[in-house]
Amino acid sequence: MAGPASRRRLAALALVLALAAGLRAAGPGQTPRPAERGPPVRLFTEEELARYGGDEEDQPIYMAVKGVVFDVTSGKEFYGRGAPYNALTGKDSTRGVAKMSLDPADLTHDTTGLTAEELQSLDDVFTRVYKAKYPIVGYTARRILNEDGSPNLDFKPEDQPHFDIKDEF
Repeated sequence: MAGPASRRRLAALALVLALAAGLRAAGPGQTPRPAERGPPVRLFTEEELARYGGDEEDQPIYMAVKGVVFDVTSGKEFYGRGAPYNALTGKDSTRGVAKMSLDPADLTHDTTGLTAEELQSLDDVFTRVYKAKYPIVGYTARRILNEDGSPNLDFKPEDQPHFDIKDEF
């Protein structure tokens, strides 16, 4: 019987393989194709995002990477209830994506202490997988608000020219 470390390595390998399959969406030297236009984007609190973790059959499945919320419902076989990457959904899993990890401790927005290679991997997967394959439906509150709740004036939406932070307040 495989131990916890072995199961984590297998899960990480499976994540790498699934993400590598997604990287084919944009070949070398090609710009990723834009994701289909989904519903209007909005701001998500942690509690709101948690409602879209794939537990309800009739609900969309959302996950966030780098504070950008993606609708990954079309990848239900990967992200739905009981699927291999369901642990990434309903939250900002930036660190887990960067480290290719499903360890619960890595399923967070926090990028503190990531290596240069992990940060590069995060940027590659963010652009060539998530932005290329899944519609952006919103942003996490951490991405567009300061700690005191005021708007982050440095916020730049990802490929969403119709998004206006003023509409959120």
